Amino acid sequence: MRISQLDGRRVALWGWGREGRAAYRAIRSRLPALPLTLFCSEAEAGDARALGDGALAIATRVDGESLSAFDVVVKSPGISPYGEGAAAATAAGTRLIGGTSLWFAEHADVVGVVANAVCITGTKGKSTTTSLLAHLLRSAGHRTALAGNIGLPLLEVLEPQPSPDYWAIELSSYQTGDVAISGAHPAVAVVLNIFPEHLDWHGSHQRYVEDKLKLVTHAGPRIAVLNAADPILAALELPAGIDVRWFGDARGWHLRGDVLHRGDEAVMDTLGLPLPGRHNRGNLAAVLTAIEALGLDARALARAAFDFRPLPHRLQSLGERGGVTYVNDSISTTPHATLAALDCFADRDVAVLVGGHDRGLDWSGFAVAMRQNAPKVVVTMGANGPRIHALLKPVAADAGFALLQAADLGDAMTRAADALRAAGATSPVVLMSPGAPSFGAYHDYVDRGRDFARRAGFDPEIISAIPGLGIA
Repeated sequence: MRISQLDGRRVALWGWGREGRAAYRAIRSRLPALPLTLFCSEAEAGDARALGDGALAIATRVDGESLSAFDVVVKSPGISPYGEGAAAATAAGTRLIGGTSLWFAEHADVVGVVANAVCITGTKGKSTTTSLLAHLLRSAGHRTALAGNIGLPLLEVLEPQPSPDYWAIELSSYQTGDVAISGAHPAVAVVLNIFPEHLDWHGSHQRYVEDKLKLVTHAGPRIAVLNAADPILAALELPAGIDVRWFGDARGWHLRGDVLHRGDEAVMDTLGLPLPGRHNRGNLAAVLTAIEALGLDARALARAAFDFRPLPHRLQSLGERGGVTYVNDSISTTPHATLAALDCFADRDVAVLVGGHDRGLDWSGFAVAMRQNAPKVVVTMGANGPRIHALLKPVAADAGFALLQAADLGDAMTRAADALRAAGATSPVVLMSPGAPSFGAYHDYVDRGRDFARRAGFDPEIISAIPGLGIA
């Protein structure tokens, strides 16, 4: 649905965060007099009223009945369509869409394809991979947009002038379905991996997988770039007509040890790359496969990865204070991500901080891994901290690592550093890789990462900027 197609319909906005405000501005840029209703919190209502928009009604109570009064509701990504109110409205005929859907509909060509768009999703590594794609394309002189879930809503760059040569777009599982319902088809869609996540939004692991995969199962990309090493993706059957390109496969771009290969050809050693963790170096193979899918010379661009600037809050080494190195991996919101982080510091004495918002993820696999390759110290914190602590308690006794409980992040950092010093640790590392969202204690993972940096004695302003965001 294009923005112009909202004209004459009963339209509401649901949510007044950055995505909601971007949707409002985009709609007003095309339909300045369209009557709109905004569903938002009491705290947000004052900001909306300050706009002085006489055609904007504001409501702070939202339920299925109120939503059902509208033909179209443009909702923010964090609002689940599976909640009681949203489901009731959908059943009554209300169409719920997101800003991502509007953007794709606006940018589709006459056959419905967004020919210069590369969409990237995955449970882990999607932000770094999307940024790396933009970096490599720019290194070849291509004007490239880096936008989407990474921190720049697509509707904030609805009509850039001049238009970029390529769009590198990160999509969360909250947004992949929006591409599918837009009716538009990206030129290339990349799926990196699938692990359990966001079960509170999706309702179940099965629905999470289905929603995540809508980017390739329902959006109809011309080319799908998939990870051959992921069992869910390896078993996936896509609709006819989609060209599937595999990475992590011996016939394409993949790692053998630390060496990047294209088929049997050794291209370069990846150990010196500024990409934290082997999983991120492996995702360089996904980027190069996507670049080939665009018809460009990936081999010629591969070495530009050595000039990449890593993203904040992703295995970000902040520096040393009091003989302890502090690493900020606040983006880690699953146990799988925490395990990947620990792999990066297997040769160091590590105290890992885990726990946060409890959305019901299974930590039993993490507990099994701790029996085989545990850090020196594990400190649990947050709402699910007690549950993780109870699961790890018998494991710690067998595996010989120190298991501590903390009231909050500050307490966890203090306990971690003290435990490492007491153990006589050499090259000690305090690693915040929570494996859980930040909701409740913090606004988001960025807020959590900034607090971690501040408490460790570093400037949170310096460590938080996302390199390359926008169009360049």
